[in-house]
Amino acid sequence: MTTHLRKISRFSLIAGLLLLSTGLIIAQEQKDSVHINLQKAIEIGLSESPSIRIAGRDIQIKQEYKKEQIVSLFPNVSLSGSYQYTLLKQSMAMSMGGQDMNIKVGKDHNYSVGASLSLPVIAPALWTSLKLSQMDIELAMESARSSKLELVNQIKQAYYTYLVAKLGHLVLQKSYENTQANNDLVTKQYNQGLVSDFEKLRSDVALQNLRPDVTSAAKATTLAYMRLKIILGMDVNEPVIFDGELYDYEEEILNSFVPHLDQISLDNNSSLRQLDLGIEELQQSKKIIKSSACPNLAFTGSLMYNGMGDTGGEFNNFPYSVIGLGLSVPIVSWAATSYQLKQANLNIQNMEDQRLDVERNLRLGAQSYLNDMQQSLEDLASDKETMQQAEKTHEIAQKQYEVGLNTWIDLNAAELMLTTTRLTYCQSLFNFLTAKASLDALIGNE
Repeated sequence: MTTHLRKISRFSLIAGLLLLSTGLIIAQEQKDSVHINLQKAIEIGLSESPSIRIAGRDIQIKQEYKKEQIVSLFPNVSLSGSYQYTLLKQSMAMSMGGQDMNIKVGKDHNYSVGASLSLPVIAPALWTSLKLSQMDIELAMESARSSKLELVNQIKQAYYTYLVAKLGHLVLQKSYENTQANNDLVTKQYNQGLVSDFEKLRSDVALQNLRPDVTSAAKATTLAYMRLKIILGMDVNEPVIFDGELYDYEEEILNSFVPHLDQISLDNNSSLRQLDLGIEELQQSKKIIKSSACPNLAFTGSLMYNGMGDTGGEFNNFPYSVIGLGLSVPIVSWAATSYQLKQANLNIQNMEDQRLDVERNLRLGAQSYLNDMQQSLEDLASDKETMQQAEKTHEIAQKQYEVGLNTWIDLNAAELMLTTTRLTYCQSLFNFLTAKASLDALIGNE
């Protein structure tokens, strides 16, 4: 007996040391891990997202293109130069004083250098194109804002998914621990001959049935954890602790006010704003079509320096310069312009109808999110009361079972009801948060 006690003591000591070392390792890992809350996660996601960086470069491309067009308003100066060596001079035949003569024309060396200047004075199409370039920049900025709103919504959805998965796992783990404690109680009573073999078997089966649920919940939590890190552009192996619990939003949700659809404004919706800018661009394109058929006036000037001479001889230089105005008046192009304007008007009408259809669908989506939020609020009130009642019922059923006033079936039913009400309450919290995040993205709240 003494030897057996020593073995038990030795085993207990080893087990205690293992538990202590494991706890220290876990504590050290948590200490070394980076703690990230929802706001910090959004900041990381916006800084690490490739789509956000691409959108930023698109804005820069549009800005550089506008600068390129502005340069077209400045004077355009170009230099030119040429050199020619005459291999065979051209001959001319003529008669002078009744005598035929052959004369070679030209010099061995010929060169020309000069500079030319062109400055647009009246260029309606160019001026209108500058305004269109500014609209392109605004459209690129709105597209970047749309990418930002979508990414923030994805981060929120993934963060809430992780929180609900983690809480669901804790609820199932707690239920498993309660069932384990009940099973220990049944086993103790079975050893004392107070319960039947059938009741002991049912208790064991109930405990075994909970293990796959707990394992699945743990795997779902891990997958949600990894997916959140991937969305944030982080390494999946990087030690990170996402702070917060789903219950942290409970008071905020319960005090929330769900507005009516008429109180929802879509003025900041990115899709509608992009369509509005697209309509403005089409209207500006109409002006470009009209401007292309208008006269253009440009100031021109040039300075040339020509020289020629034979090898070994004297070179003759002939400089000259001119300035002037160049006027271009399209005449026949007005026939094609009228058809181009009709096409532009049809494109504008199509985009206006498209905007109307998008707005209707957005309002339908907003109404759906509002319904989900309102339903979640109503469910939360009843779910919380039901959960509290289930907790009391479970507590009473457990005490009654301990003194033999009810059966294991009653205790198991109370445990199942408690687990179900807790998971239902968690789901209602999750439904409200995800619906609100989607609504914020839809109406353009940043």
